[in-house]
Amino acid sequence: MATRRIGIIVNGATGRMGYRQHLVRSLLAIQEQGGVELTNGDRLLPDLLLVGRNEEKLRTVAERHGLTKWTTDVDEALANPDYEVYFDALVTNLRVANLKKAIAAGKAIYTEKPTAESFEDALELATLAKEHGTVNGVVHDKLYLPGLLKLRRLIDSGFFGEILSVRGEFGYWVYEGDWQDAQRPSWNYRSEDGGGIVADMFPHWNYVIEELFGRIEDVYAQTATHIGKRWDEQGQEYVATADDAAYGVFRLEGGTVVQMNSSWDVRVHRDELVEFQVDGTKGSAVVGLHGARIQPREATPKPVWNPDVKDGHDYRADWIEVPDNEQFDNGFKVQWEDFLAHYVEGREYPFDFLSGARGVRLAEVGLTSSAEGRRIALDPLTEV
Repeated sequence: MATRRIGIIVNGATGRMGYRQHLVRSLLAIQEQGGVELTNGDRLLPDLLLVGRNEEKLRTVAERHGLTKWTTDVDEALANPDYEVYFDALVTNLRVANLKKAIAAGKAIYTEKPTAESFEDALELATLAKEHGTVNGVVHDKLYLPGLLKLRRLIDSGFFGEILSVRGEFGYWVYEGDWQDAQRPSWNYRSEDGGGIVADMFPHWNYVIEELFGRIEDVYAQTATHIGKRWDEQGQEYVATADDAAYGVFRLEGGTVVQMNSSWDVRVHRDELVEFQVDGTKGSAVVGLHGARIQPREATPKPVWNPDVKDGHDYRADWIEVPDNEQFDNGFKVQWEDFLAHYVEGREYPFDFLSGARGVRLAEVGLTSSAEGRRIALDPLTEV
């Protein structure tokens, strides 16, 4: 079987996500395994052209991994006919302009989310891509997490019966930056720089909910900036203008209710940094990044409310661990393989710019709901 090279422009290769998850753990890992195996047995081997704004950082990354092709000029990279795929891992407020350039250059596009800061811009990108016949995809890494893959199996098997509700908890305490360095970049906490937990996480919750449970019909959200003063990477104090916590209720087509709490101001008292509890008529599950536990109807205990007597029952012991049953690869890497295979084989990719636009819409509507204190309905958005 043959091995075919595929040229990929990696814009934002020195950033936190662009470097760690996409370059090192995905594209370089794909190179090391000998490429992506296609359905005909051929292998697709990435050839990388790194792009970044800081020449010194870019050179350091390239030399560290033995890469020789890099530039600080994105226009130069897009003009190179040997590189047919453009990937964007820039900060959100720089993304739209660069994606438009990539569309005009005739590249296939794979991008981090959110695709834009506003729903209007995100929808325009989807429209432009359709008009130009641009193959496009948006990062949807949470669906490839071992825990959510197990949840997918449970849903497909009919384990839950009718799914009644989903409750999700995501977050952890992000240091303010004064006495310990923050674990997240300071721009995340400035709305003028595209920050905010709603803009960051609601696009994720949109595709997770859509893919696993159904279409979102309406939204009610309450946001907060719980910590108003933080310190940046240079140790300078700044005002946090973006939301750092969001509490959302999403009603789905068919009646399922999803509640999602997202916060960078919460101390973790759960097994993993994100957990979903799914309750159905025939059983329930608690699912995290990796683990999944179930409680079928037949093994559900019968609690009795009596606040006057200490309850000695170990409720956690009533849950059964779902076995792995397979080896799970890095989610970012798997979705890269998925996108590249779809592109080369000419198959339609489901997680496209329109999917990304629905995620941006959910974030925008969530902020509006919080500001206006009302529930907002969402019409179906399946075409542009």
